[in-house]
Amino acid sequence: MRALLVAGMACLLLGGCRTNESPEGQVDDLKISTQVKAKLAQDVGLATVPNISVNSTNGVVTLSGQVDSDAQRSKAEDLAKSVNNVKKVVDNLQVATR
Repeated sequence: MRALLVAGMACLLLGGCRTNESPEGQVDDLKISTQVKAKLAQDVGLATVPNISVNSTNGVVTLSGQVDSDAQRSKAEDLAKSVNNVKKVVDNLQVATR
């Protein structure tokens, strides 16, 4: 009886941790996000990077946040596309109005 209870609890706990992405894919996405952020810091400027959120899932990079100009928005998207293993970039960046 106790073994059955332990097995049932394990199923419940492990079921809550399931993802549609393999551990290798999660590591790749973390690496992609890190590389995109590094390129943004280097090419767009350190002052802008804190305003940009980078999320990668299954090689699809989503950029969100706020930039100062259309040129920065375009540059950020181009930089994200240039990172290895990026399949697609979803640009949700907003240009700040002044």
